[in-house]
Amino acid sequence: MNELKLMLLSILSGELFRNFCLALIILVAGVLAIRIVGKILVKALEKSKLEKAAHVLIISLAKTALYILLGLTVVSTLGIDVTSIVALASVLTLALSLALQNMVSNIIGGFTILYTQPFHSGDYVEIAGQAGTVMEINMTYTMLSTPDNKMISIPNSAVVAAQIVNYSAQETRRVDVAVSVGQDVAPQRVIDALVLAGTVDNALLDPAPAAVVGGYLDGAINYSLRVWVKTDDYWDVFFLINQRVKQIFDEQGIAMARPHMNVHIHN
Repeated sequence: MNELKLMLLSILSGELFRNFCLALIILVAGVLAIRIVGKILVKALEKSKLEKAAHVLIISLAKTALYILLGLTVVSTLGIDVTSIVALASVLTLALSLALQNMVSNIIGGFTILYTQPFHSGDYVEIAGQAGTVMEINMTYTMLSTPDNKMISIPNSAVVAAQIVNYSAQETRRVDVAVSVGQDVAPQRVIDALVLAGTVDNALLDPAPAAVVGGYLDGAINYSLRVWVKTDDYWDVFFLINQRVKQIFDEQGIAMARPHMNVHIHN
């Protein structure tokens, strides 16, 4: 029993125990330091001109790199040769990159989005057939919030490869409302009624609302009302104008064209 106690004391007082204690201290201090660095990075990103949607991606990558560095430091403190670990990690990384090609493509796509900046946080965009407001760009996905409050996750690789329509990139947008009216109504009368319908609050006066003849159908004429608005007012003005067109037409006795079919019966 005494010999066992002496052995334990020798181990506890030896280099192995000291390395273990030092590694534990480095681990605890490192975790705390990474948390502090994370908070500092968050504040720095908030003050920077980088897009808020990209903050999650940058913070995630920074923390991942710091935790890997901390792990190598702790292992090295325990007296383990990190050279072989780094070599093994390189081989594993290559194998994982081949097995997780989609994830790697998404991460690279995230950096491409940050560099090219095809959209900004809060922009209303259409990507790969999905439309919504840009909420976040993380390591693998771009998050969109739809008008009906659904969250859509689009892989970053798909975002880079897709056609992106940014509806918020410009300060103004044009509201287009198309109607069809019978050929028996004078075109100028319809144009004047459409311009009146397009003269609403929040409609810009320069350029002023305008209506044009868009084309001819069998028994009808297509008209297009064009009204310029500030981008933020687009949908409010769009719905209001659609409502006013019907109201103005009813007041002025203008009937919209209806689809019809002529049927001839031969005896």
